Amino acid sequence: MTSEVFTPLGLDALPPAAVARKAEEIGEGKAGLSAASTLALGVLAGAFIAMGAIFATTVTAGGANLPYGVSRLLAGAAFSLGLILVVVAGAELFTGNNLIVMAWASRRVSTARLLRNWTLVYVGNFAGAIATAALLYVGKQYTFGKGAVGEQALSIAAGKTSLGFVQAIALAAFCNALVCLAVWLAYSAHSVADKVLAIVFPISAFVASGFEHSVANMFFIPMGLFVKSDKAFVATHVAPADIGKLTWGRFIWANLLPVTIGNVIGGALMVGAVYWFVYLRPSARR
Repeated sequence: MTSEVFTPLGLDALPPAAVARKAEEIGEGKAGLSAASTLALGVLAGAFIAMGAIFATTVTAGGANLPYGVSRLLAGAAFSLGLILVVVAGAELFTGNNLIVMAWASRRVSTARLLRNWTLVYVGNFAGAIATAALLYVGKQYTFGKGAVGEQALSIAAGKTSLGFVQAIALAAFCNALVCLAVWLAYSAHSVADKVLAIVFPISAFVASGFEHSVANMFFIPMGLFVKSDKAFVATHVAPADIGKLTWGRFIWANLLPVTIGNVIGGALMVGAVYWFVYLRPSARR
């Protein structure tokens, strides 16, 4: 007698080729959303990522005695909340939407539709992230832990605005490769638990490794800038030595611009274009 192993019908993860076709269909659907819906869902995604970012900031605040790797791992696990909310609750995230290039390459989405989606989502993400930072600043959440949260916010923001232009592009490319792989894995899942597990490890990896995410930085750096504007707080708490580089100008031109470029390279080219070539180009379709 031979024994056979059966898996419950419909509960096993989709194979990569099926995930590619699903990503293509989802991309077409995203590009077809109305402008109002796209913008609103973009605002939600910005706020969701910001909540993951403040969670990561808070859990690592005051952790100077922790080994570097342990602190980064905690930050990554906490930050995963952001993409979990985006994927499970439903929202439009610029970095994840880089996968729409798969539908574009198959000519199911026009160039105009692709750029329209990216632009509206990017603007919405920025509005949601920076509004969340402003509300948290008004609520003085940065003063919690005897100011440890604010000190950590300053340290994170100052570090990000101190990166070199090319360095930021490279770190951002690796970041969005992992983010889009997290979304790709979530497409293969059939349950909320599957999606959460698929998301946590790639997102924890990019945060722990110090990679750069444009939408997260729409929260991290403005939050640091808001805290910096509280002169009384800065005067009575430990601030990073390079806080002078923490300016709105450097936020836009030295971080957000190169990180956005790198994110597109990592998501659209390193993941989306490669998987389209493998599974969706005309000669590869079955």
